[in-house]
Amino acid sequence: MAKIPDLPKNERPRERLARLGASSVSDAELLAIFLRVGVKGSSAIEVGRKLLKKHGSLSELGGLTVRELSLEHGLGPAKAAQLLAAFELGARTANEKMARTPMNSSDAIYDAVAPRMAYERKEHVLIILLDSKLCAIRMIELSVGNANMALCEPRDVLHHVLINCASAFVLVHNHPSGDPSPSKQDIHLTRNLAEASSILRVRFVDHMIIGRPADNRAQPYYSFVSNGRI
Repeated sequence: MAKIPDLPKNERPRERLARLGASSVSDAELLAIFLRVGVKGSSAIEVGRKLLKKHGSLSELGGLTVRELSLEHGLGPAKAAQLLAAFELGARTANEKMARTPMNSSDAIYDAVAPRMAYERKEHVLIILLDSKLCAIRMIELSVGNANMALCEPRDVLHHVLINCASAFVLVHNHPSGDPSPSKQDIHLTRNLAEASSILRVRFVDHMIIGRPADNRAQPYYSFVSNGRI
């Protein structure tokens, strides 16, 4: 695989991040930016991909200890400690931002969840439970599917809303393809969930589908509220 300096400038992770934002680069590319250099026979991007393939996701990688990370090929004790610190900073920043930022617009919802979901290879379904001011009180992962579909029913969502005494909620899932256009299943689920929420008098703030930035689409996400479907 080509080294990062050998790539065209518009394809280099660091330059693309600077131009399009952090959500424009993959998890492996983010790791490559952190690592800066690869190892013999593997670029930094390839090292990042191997780490993700071995452990499954960034969240799994971030759950390792410094000692475990330091044993990974291409890391070592110093980079392992720095990487773990980066994961922890990211987690704390995201939690603080979500807790103090009302989920009252599609952009606010996207900004809160896109760093976690935009480049997942499987479809994840999350529910963000909100207080009366629409600030997050808890985020729950409802399901993880294959590359195309994650199963979810209205009862799965509303169960968590009710037992946590949440005033409102946001449903979020990603499309691993990067295209956030809703499927027939997405539309059907949203319609049923809106009807059930109305009966229970719980505010269904939005159902958002997370995609990825692309030149051929106005937004890297699809908001059912913004499109008049809730």
